[in-house]
Amino acid sequence: MNQTIETILQHRSIRKFTEQPVSAPQLSAILDCAIAASSSSFIQCVSIIRVTESDKRKQLAEFAGGQPYVASAAEFLVFCADFQRHQQIHPEAQLGFTEQTLIGAVDAALMAQNAMVAAESLGLGGVYIGGIRNNPEKVSKLLSLPHHVIPLFGLCLGYPAQHPELKPRLPQSIIVHQNSYQAELDSVQLAHYDNKVREYYRTRTGGNKETSWSEQITAILNKEARPFMKEFINTKGFSVK
Repeated sequence: MNQTIETILQHRSIRKFTEQPVSAPQLSAILDCAIAASSSSFIQCVSIIRVTESDKRKQLAEFAGGQPYVASAAEFLVFCADFQRHQQIHPEAQLGFTEQTLIGAVDAALMAQNAMVAAESLGLGGVYIGGIRNNPEKVSKLLSLPHHVIPLFGLCLGYPAQHPELKPRLPQSIIVHQNSYQAELDSVQLAHYDNKVREYYRTRTGGNKETSWSEQITAILNKEARPFMKEFINTKGFSVK
């Protein structure tokens, strides 16, 4: 074990922040770490919008489903898949392929994870905001995102004003497959994990919530998940072929 591994294993989402700002050298280092992430075929098809205007922050908090920390965190970054710069370089670029959408999403996630680990190594905390996809058209208009640029998720960063318990993750025995896909889900390991998650929620909420992971994903996957996203990304020139 080393400090890097320890930092990664201690990750938790922070939704309450102090008023202490992130220094310019810290932010620059975090962004440099994000940019240093791997890029598929060296395409570098991600842009980061740093939002500092308080009015825009408040609107983004509303667009994301009323998440106040979007407005209050020291920093808020929006990660976007971006092929607009490529079209400026090469006007005849063949864009709109689904593979390019996947590359943009994968590269953005890699960059954001680098940013989060770098921030946590500096004593900061953060939380990803997928809720900006609740209103992608409004977010795009607010941030003046052109054609071939789509907002994927946000990232709040700041000094933690809370220290929540670590949320238990699925064990390696369920996630990691050897040589071929493990067709039969290990019901014993799943039951054990469900109990851990149920206890985590019981402790975290003072007994007001006792939900297993299986119950939680059943509720989530029983309803549509932003069905408007396909049309939105199509109108922005993504996944049209």
